Amino acid sequence: MRLSAFSVVDAFPDGPAYSSRDRFAEVGALAETADRAGLAAFWVAEHHFHSGGLCPSPPVLLASLGARTRRLRLGAMVAVLPFHNPIEVAEQYALLDRLLGGRLNLGLGSGYIPIEFEGFGIDPSTKRERFDRSFELVRRALRGEPLNEAAGTASPIRLNVAPIQRPGPPVWIAVQRREAIPFVARKGASLALIPYATTPGLPELAQQIREFRAAVPEGSSPSVSVALHLYAGDRVEGARRALQRYLDSRRATQSAFYLQRVAEDPRLADAGAIEASGFALLGSPESVAKRLGAFAELGVDEVLGIFDFGGLSPAEVHHSVKGLAGQFG
Repeated sequence: MRLSAFSVVDAFPDGPAYSSRDRFAEVGALAETADRAGLAAFWVAEHHFHSGGLCPSPPVLLASLGARTRRLRLGAMVAVLPFHNPIEVAEQYALLDRLLGGRLNLGLGSGYIPIEFEGFGIDPSTKRERFDRSFELVRRALRGEPLNEAAGTASPIRLNVAPIQRPGPPVWIAVQRREAIPFVARKGASLALIPYATTPGLPELAQQIREFRAAVPEGSSPSVSVALHLYAGDRVEGARRALQRYLDSRRATQSAFYLQRVAEDPRLADAGAIEASGFALLGSPESVAKRLGAFAELGVDEVLGIFDFGGLSPAEVHHSVKGLAGQFG
């Protein structure tokens, strides 16, 4: 099982302790630490119009991180397809793979926060249709296939910059709803899950992974990535408070799906309950690494460690990454 880092690039709570911090500088330094520590990949999220995520353009941020790292794979989790022209998405990420020397991981999704759809003037009820159409165009374009009628052009067009990775960068699709899992498998894409917001516990996660594996077409070998809040250090109570701040900020973004899940099960808004469910691992590097073993047994191929949550200090975040990476090494 691979250990990676995933930053939502969220803003911190209001107050003098956080107002002067530069999140982009912190993310850059964290990527450097992850690179040196031997993590497999570093992922960033795309978000718009709210402080729950400060990266509206993952290709720009990832290109910057590529210049600061050497071996680390770099990924978007996710590029929100309904918000963009699919040909432009393919162009940007093909160029990014070139700039990164073939180190790009490409996560794709349909979006879930109402204010983002409102900001782009898009009806959320159309997001599935928009995603399906864009997904096929992006994948075909990255493979170098000619596009014409599907792209709305009279003559066939091809990208003038091809990605280094052939037939294209590896693709993940992030899902929140269980019924979407077989859809991802049939596409031959890898699966990304954020279980703290979607799944009651480890048994349910195991069932979701089994359903995904069962629907994968013969000859395809996609992977499963799961995002978990991770803290490996000796200031566990402070990490628990930071996790609660993070969950409070998620609710403040008005994520329709998360708010619905919290209404159904208020424990999903409580840091202690998330930790008890196994989807936030806080403790010594040895104890966290041991508990991560359960995810390998479930069939998880990659843990997306959310290390920089809730305003934790950069020193604690870096210490946590290095300590846990040492257990994996």
